[in-house]
Amino acid sequence: MARMFRVLGVFALMIGLMGFAGELYEFALLFFVQAVAFVFLGYLKFTEKTYMYLFWGYMAIAFIGFTYWSVFQMGTPY
Repeated sequence: MARMFRVLGVFALMIGLMGFAGELYEFALLFFVQAVAFVFLGYLKFTEKTYMYLFWGYMAIAFIGFTYWSVFQMGTPY
């Protein structure tokens, strides 16, 4: 499971690099920070249960943040 967090870090880094190439600097910075966090957590050698809790906590925060942004910050297009 620790290896999968490092894989998530590599994918986050690739997404960040694509955002940087597209001149989406805030987006790229967000994914660079996520990449560093995932790789760091991947080397901490937690138990598999702890990694699952970390992943689901990350997913909950990401989905709540995405929902907040899309509903309250983007507003309605009408």
